[in-house]
Amino acid sequence: MLTVVKISQGRGPFYKVEFSNGETLRLSEDTVVRHRLLKGQELDEKLLAEIKREGKEDMGYQMALNYLSYQLRTEKEIRTYLKDNEIESDDRNKIVIRLKEVKLVDDLVYGESYIRTQMRLGDKGPRVLQQKLKQKGLKENDIQQALYLYETDEQFQVALHTAQKSLKKFHHHSQREVRQKIQQLLMTKGFNSDTSKNVLAELDFSEVDEQESDALEVQGEKLWRKNQRFEPAKRRQKVKQSLYQKGFQLDQIDAFIRGKEEADE
Repeated sequence: MLTVVKISQGRGPFYKVEFSNGETLRLSEDTVVRHRLLKGQELDEKLLAEIKREGKEDMGYQMALNYLSYQLRTEKEIRTYLKDNEIESDDRNKIVIRLKEVKLVDDLVYGESYIRTQMRLGDKGPRVLQQKLKQKGLKENDIQQALYLYETDEQFQVALHTAQKSLKKFHHHSQREVRQKIQQLLMTKGFNSDTSKNVLAELDFSEVDEQESDALEVQGEKLWRKNQRFEPAKRRQKVKQSLYQKGFQLDQIDAFIRGKEEADE
């Protein structure tokens, strides 16, 4: 028979239990209470083995509860966390089942909460959010059900806010180039082409238009210097082609080039 030599409070919700055979176990409060472990208590090897087995699962369960106390987690995140903390596979399965039974792990609830948060604070479209949830381990059915919350009107509002914010960052560009950049940004963020088109139709480009002449001067000056090694005709062609690709009007480009050539004479 073995005897419990000492029980002391450990870190967190765990106890350090020492036995007469020299073994020391780190056990959760649930395990200590369930087996009514007290100093001086006697137990056989069979009971000790059972306590060890239960202790590992309970310790993992308490670790999972602590991990969940900060924020919602997906089943995949819980399993990864437990594995990283050396909880065995069988115990991980049992722990996840226990957490699901008390509704502490529910991937659909997680997905819906994630989508609501992104709708309120984020700048991503459905396609990117779908990828994010898939990476977090959600099944396709749960992902699609969560995405039902992200209706077309909400997508438009989030995309519009994202585009308006980015519009302020584009200086020294033509309206056409700004439109292309914003459309590419929205597609990268996960919005579909219809939403992007609707947002572009709503944006106010008046400030961009007012600055387009200045933008042409800035871009043109850089290109004029960059191509100065070429003979005049080729220099003119390369600058004109580059500025046209950036969305500037041909008459404006020709006027700029004439001005530069006159100034160089």
